[in-house]
This record gives sequence, C-alpha cells and structure tokens, in this order.
Amino acid sequence: MSSGCVLVTGGAGFVGSHSVIELINAGYSVVVVDNFINANHETMMRIEEVCGTTITNYSIDLTDKSALQDLFSKHKFTSVIHTAGLKVIGESCDVPLLYYRVNVCGTINLIEVMKEHNVKNLIFSSSAAVYGSPEYLPLDEKHRTGRGIKPYGKTKQCMEELFKDLSKAEQGWNIIILRYFNVAGAHQSGKIGDSTQGPPAYLIAYCAQVAAGKRSEVVIYGNDFDTHDGTGVRDYVHVVDLAFAHVLAQRKLEKECGLRIYNIGSGQCYSVLDMINAMSQSSGKQVKYRIADRRPEDIGSFYCKPDLALEELGWKATKGLKEMCEDLWRWQSRNTDSSPIR
Repeated sequence: MSSGCVLVTGGAGFVGSHSVIELINAGYSVVVVDNFINANHETMMRIEEVCGTTITNYSIDLTDKSALQDLFSKHKFTSVIHTAGLKVIGESCDVPLLYYRVNVCGTINLIEVMKEHNVKNLIFSSSAAVYGSPEYLPLDEKHRTGRGIKPYGKTKQCMEELFKDLSKAEQGWNIIILRYFNVAGAHQSGKIGDSTQGPPAYLIAYCAQVAAGKRSEVVIYGNDFDTHDGTGVRDYVHVVDLAFAHVLAQRKLEKECGLRIYNIGSGQCYSVLDMINAMSQSSGKQVKYRIADRRPEDIGSFYCKPDLALEELGWKATKGLKEMCEDLWRWQSRNTDSSPIR
C-alpha cells in the first residue's frame, strides 16, 4: 500500500477519471475535485463501481480560491495531480480569455493554496501542443516550445514556464510535467470514457461518434501530405497507459525529483485514414469521411520520442491501435443516446 493522500483536479474528466482508477489500484488515497461543467457526477459513481470503494469528491472550480483554501484545510494532501482545464484547441481560438482564466488563473490559485499549506509535490497535465510546428522529428523534451501555437497551447506553455521559474526560486518543489500526445481509447470495462460535452477533442473519438450515428462524417483536411497515405499522421496513446504514467510519476515525486518533463506518447504514427479504417473494423460500421483542402496551419507529421519516460519512470505505452479502437467502441456503443449531433 502507498501512503499519503493525492488530490486529483479534474478527476471526473477523461484523463482524470482513468488516473484516479490507476492511483486507487496502486494503493493511494485519492480526493477528487471537479467543477462538473465538462464532466458529470455519474462518472464518479462509475469510478467507485470499478474500484469497489467510495471516493471523496467535491464540486469546486479552481477559479474559486476560497473554496480551494477550505478544501486544503479539510485534508492533508501529500501531492496534487492537476488534470483540470479546458482542452479544445479550436475553441481556444474563439474564446482565448476563457482559456487563460481557467487554465492559467485557476492553476495559479491552486499553486498559491498548495504553497500556503506546504504541499509542494505536483504532477501537471501539459500537452504536446506546446511544441507547435516541429523543427525535427521525433519530438524530444529538448525541442523548443511555442512556435506557432494556439491559445490552448500557450496556456500550457505559460504554466510550464511558471513551474520552471518557481522551482528555481523556491526550494522544496517537486514538479513533473507530462506532455500528453493524442489520447485515445477508454477503460476496458466500458464504464469510463470521455464524457466531455461538445465536439470531441480527439480524432478517434470523432470517428467513434460517426460510427455510432452521432455525427455524419469525418472531414479529412488534406490528403497530399508527405506521409504513407497522404493524410496527416499523429502519435496516439491509450488513456489507460497514460493514466498509469501518473502512478509512476507519483512514485518519482516521492523521491524528491525537482522539476522533470516527460513526453507521454507511444512514438507510433497513425494517419487519419489509419484511424478511420481501424474504427470501422472495430465497430463493424463504415466510418464515412470526405476530403477537404488542408488548412494553412495543418502539420503533416507529429510524433514523439518517449525514451526519457521509459528511462526515468519505467513507463512505455503497451496498448496499440486495435485496443484503442476496441475499448473506445465498447464505451461509445454502451454510452450513447439516439439523438444525432450535427
């Protein structure tokens, strides 16, 4: 059994919920906070069902600093896993102020309250979006960040820079930054998946909704990239693999690691057509698509070198494209209503 109580922000969300399950399975005591705007309370009940235990959770928005202070007064946390935040890149271009308020101001509130209560162990959910347009591939952690990135990526980069400055200025902080690549799949039970309201943030989830009749088609922007089939290729990682990375990062924190940054991706490349064909096979339904012109900002290839996570955390992706699609389809087919989304 592991000691200490871990606070998971955004613990009812896609990554957060799977991370909670893996932490509990590893013996950690977990408390969840979520504002339940892009998640729902049923997710918490399902996590409890999967884990066979009751999980303390609170409906708190990180922009409410007084609520955070009350929370930290009630519990003695040893570390925080911060997965809460807004994550849709396209949406961030339309409402950048909202993204900065939630992702930056909310995180600063959290860090200030952690400092007040002498909790200085943090795992931060960052994103491969901080890299922007790649100068070389595969992307390693030394690749520069901030080149041509959207507001969402800028909020993540902003917090990464804050954590670097904080760790230099103040002793005692142990901060692990996990740069997620494209998250896919769902829990193998079919009970936990991405229940985010609105358009999916990831291509594979969009494919599943088309297969389920929730959406009419997938739009492929460009089929003339320098890739094996002309469509863009990306690095996908199963959400359960990603969640287990948080367990290994938590163990690393306990050894007083200072500031560390890791790519969390498979290092494997799959194209848009690869994803469509794989989801069609897993669902037994043809995922319809149409080709459109590529957009000016679109990148042909984007994938990581995950070696550092293997070397220092002992982490690597274990689940492939077939498992991602099968697990996601199990979730999608069991958790859908009859109304289409257009």
